[in-house]
Amino acid sequence: MPNSPLLATIQSDPPSGLLSDPSDTDYRRQRLQQIGSYPSPTPIAQNQADDETTALCAVPSGTGYGTLPIVRPRRARTQSSLWIAPRRPTLPSLPITRRGTISVPGSPSAFSTTFTQSTHHRRISQQRPISAYDAHLVNANADAAETDINIRTNGFRVWYSSFTSIDWLHDSIKDSVRFARLRRGKSIRSRVRLVFDKSLGWIIVTVVGFLTAVVAFLVVRAEQWLFDVKQGYCKTALWHARHLCCPLPDEYGSLDGHCPAWRTWSDVFASWTGSGSGGEDSVVQYLALTVIAIVLASTSSLLTINLTASTSFITRKESGVLSPDFDKSGEQNAPSSSQPKRGVIYYAAGSGIPEIKTILSGFVIHGYLGGRVLFIKALGLALSVSSGLSLGKEGPFVHIASCIGNIVSRYHTKYENNEAKRREILSAACAAGVAVAFGAPIGGTLFSLEEVSYFFPPKVMWRSFFCAMIAAVTLRFLNPFGTGKVVLFQVTYDKDWHAYELIFFILLGVLGGVYGAYFSKLNYRWSRDVRGGTWLKAHPVAEVILVTLVTTVLCLSSPYARMGGTDLVYNLFSECRTGSKNTHFNLCVLDPSNFDHVWSVVRAILVAMIVKGFLTIITFGIKLPAGIFIPTLGVGACAGRIVGIAVQWLQYHYPNSIVFDVCKGDMDCVVPGLYAMVGAAAALSGVTRTTVSLSVIMFELTDTLTYAVPVMLSVLVAKTVADALEPKGIYDLVIELSQLPYLDAKHEYLWSNLSIKEVTDRDVDVIRVDQHNTVESLRDQLQSLLNAEHDDGGFPILRPGRDEDGLRMVGYIGASELEHALAVVAERATQEVRFHTTYADEELATSYSTWVEEPRQSEDDPFDFSVYMDQAPLMIQSNSPLELLHQFFVKLGARYVIVTDTDGDYEGVIDKKTWLAFLSELEEKS
Repeated sequence: MPNSPLLATIQSDPPSGLLSDPSDTDYRRQRLQQIGSYPSPTPIAQNQADDETTALCAVPSGTGYGTLPIVRPRRARTQSSLWIAPRRPTLPSLPITRRGTISVPGSPSAFSTTFTQSTHHRRISQQRPISAYDAHLVNANADAAETDINIRTNGFRVWYSSFTSIDWLHDSIKDSVRFARLRRGKSIRSRVRLVFDKSLGWIIVTVVGFLTAVVAFLVVRAEQWLFDVKQGYCKTALWHARHLCCPLPDEYGSLDGHCPAWRTWSDVFASWTGSGSGGEDSVVQYLALTVIAIVLASTSSLLTINLTASTSFITRKESGVLSPDFDKSGEQNAPSSSQPKRGVIYYAAGSGIPEIKTILSGFVIHGYLGGRVLFIKALGLALSVSSGLSLGKEGPFVHIASCIGNIVSRYHTKYENNEAKRREILSAACAAGVAVAFGAPIGGTLFSLEEVSYFFPPKVMWRSFFCAMIAAVTLRFLNPFGTGKVVLFQVTYDKDWHAYELIFFILLGVLGGVYGAYFSKLNYRWSRDVRGGTWLKAHPVAEVILVTLVTTVLCLSSPYARMGGTDLVYNLFSECRTGSKNTHFNLCVLDPSNFDHVWSVVRAILVAMIVKGFLTIITFGIKLPAGIFIPTLGVGACAGRIVGIAVQWLQYHYPNSIVFDVCKGDMDCVVPGLYAMVGAAAALSGVTRTTVSLSVIMFELTDTLTYAVPVMLSVLVAKTVADALEPKGIYDLVIELSQLPYLDAKHEYLWSNLSIKEVTDRDVDVIRVDQHNTVESLRDQLQSLLNAEHDDGGFPILRPGRDEDGLRMVGYIGASELEHALAVVAERATQEVRFHTTYADEELATSYSTWVEEPRQSEDDPFDFSVYMDQAPLMIQSNSPLELLHQFFVKLGARYVIVTDTDGDYEGVIDKKTWLAFLSELEEKS
């Protein structure tokens, strides 16, 4: 049997087997491409310097994530017309550069020309680099029978590649096996390990909550200082923000008095030129503010674009190395697909909540929750918020907390080697992110349950609440604002609400729903048609600079528009107390009976509301860290304050009306700040479609349940109105725009007269065990699959039925598993590859002796790929209802489902992305 001279020259130390790390993607690609070819003997070396942050040279083109396949009409066929892809010609080799040493520890074992049959029978633990993902399943001390039953039937898995979905069932089986082994031990050491394993989740969420609070503290302090630097600096301590430089006698941010220790840039310019005092409203002050704002925003955008582009993240865990996207030579070895490729995305941009929702639903994006993104997200968030743009930091805190949860959890193999288990920690981290954003641990837990989490059993809820509590308590001790409050706009009211006000609360709910629906529509169209359809798409930094310029110009129209987002929300929420000198920047109407005085305040608030609403539409989605919570709360609070002032004016003019009898002559009966809070909650509910968690967050902000009914009523009305006008909230629209494969478990579909046959993929390539399957032929089939951009798919493994009339399932092997298996035996192009089930039927063993071997021999044979095969895939009959299939994906977390006819013969496959594309098409038609 001939061997490739090229691969015969590859020398590498034997890998550590099942426990070894995956080899470098370039090394794997070169091995697979050289199968069956005989180029000049140039040594290939694996670059051991590459790690999880190694960049790809080629930047794929495209307009979005592009992860959902296009649904093509399915053509009917008979059982005998099963399509088998023709073998592709051998791919031309890539130019290979010598990189020094040839010996590469940890790479797939290369076989020399003296390769003998005895090499086949080495132990799997010495020969198969299946990757470390299933490492802890390979236990020499484990009972062999249990290993066969619990592990080998389901098959080993390699690491999930980026933009693929996880196998919830496999990870669940793997964790149950791991825990069963722990419980079997009877020694003191085994019992200690068991106790530690049960406590590990609590330890991790404690650390995550603490670190989340620390990072939030640093971001808040940096943002405060940078925001005030736009106006001047503190003469006594340069690192102090204005409120720390000159502590105010009353509530923070509400008394606009003179601060002798604070020096504005106009004063600095005046002292240089000798022109006298500058003042805060001078042209010099405005120009300085504009220049510094542009510098802050553009710096944040440059960091985001240059350091967190998706093409700068590649790990050894990636598969699909035969895909054209991995071709750095620029050669097009395969015909182009009709499906658009994934475009470049920036991991630190936006709020991150849509992507976190998708990840928690079982989608993999390597690097999105890594250390580099954490640093850039935190730093960029402080820069972008301090620039004065209409955005907030509360949403990005969820992304930051998730990054911390991902990093901390990966220090132990229980979570590092189990994507499903790690998502339990990520759900708890999301709760901590909301807790530090609003000082609301209960609301954070409910937000994680209601909005972002996909799998939320009771133990995850308890850990989420504990993590959120640790984060909130830690932030309270750190005291970021110097006021003892966790958030700036935490307020209290000393008056109750009245029954007649329910009418106005319902009105605010309607206004919030209308605003939320049309904001979502307009932002979606702006992002799709303007940001993604004009020259701005290729110049994201220029867009950031233009938006910053527009923001600074429009904010001149109202003093409230120039305020920071949290300052504005706090002052709008605040109650005007009789006798207090604090007018909250003239938001308190001193004479509510004077229409001119009332109108001047209302007009300024109205202008600020319009400006903030418009700026939020064009700002949300630009390429820098940006949240949506604070701008939305600000718009809603403006509307609520206006309604509150109007009701207050009506009371002063009609004090004896039957409506105001409940006030009993108290002219301070109406609290405009309460209306602002209700309006803010309604607007945020209309935009994000959250209800329960948002209501609880508002209760925790006000430290009372007195206003539970007004908030709950307005939130429910807002969601109802918004759903009627636009069924999807802003996060769902971002998911749709980015083409993220998110399966919404809460959405209900109308199946009408459709059947499973409408969505079954009958054209998927298969592997037949009764045919001659070689290393080269399987490589060609894998190449065809990846050229069709089905890197998340795989191959059904079939055998003829006993009556020779149909095809029966033997198992299913994923594309990633096949790729790694072929990389091990790449130099034996013509060697036959075998598949068999764990318990082989005697009759089958006689009929197909070429592929069914002794269990012991198959375990040691590197050309027996059965170890990678799922021998018990989920199967469904073609006459089953579509709702049952939908529940397979939603409730069981299936990655793929095999379709059979009523006799049990194979018909086709439905993978998760194909199902999502079908649902998207179904939704468009309905």
